[in-house]
Amino acid sequence: MENILGLLRIRVIRGTNLAKRDVRSSDPYVIIILGKQKVKTRAVKRNANPEWNEELTLSIADIPNIPIILRVYDRHKVTRDGEIGDAEFDIRPFLELTAMHLDNVIDGTVITTMKPNRENCLAEESCISWENGQVVQHMFLRLRNVECGEVELKLHWIDGSSSRNTV
Repeated sequence: MENILGLLRIRVIRGTNLAKRDVRSSDPYVIIILGKQKVKTRAVKRNANPEWNEELTLSIADIPNIPIILRVYDRHKVTRDGEIGDAEFDIRPFLELTAMHLDNVIDGTVITTMKPNRENCLAEESCISWENGQVVQHMFLRLRNVECGEVELKLHWIDGSSSRNTV
């Protein structure tokens, strides 16, 4: 097994106002890609506001210089699944904070915030905070290449030294 810095747990919470790709709705699911790693949620039938509440895990061997890609698809039974939209987000600021060993920080402290701009897909300000002894980032991503839609995520980090016992 390669040496990993840690595990990035991504809770895919929900989608909001996703574009309808079928007659009445869509059967959306999310794929998250980092380099060669690809993880996905289950499809939620006929729902433009799906609640996934699923945790997906990526192993991080080095601080990536590429963003994480999120794609939302519409599940089809007969034809190829259709893409609803996509977004990307940079985890470097998040990972840099996890390396700071913030053990003495008070629970609930906002460490930093990231503002939406033309360089990211944030729909609103994203806070990186200290919760239950972990660095956590909560974000709403605005989907690109589509008329509407957002996906809510929550990231948390599992350090490589503690993840060796849980993998």
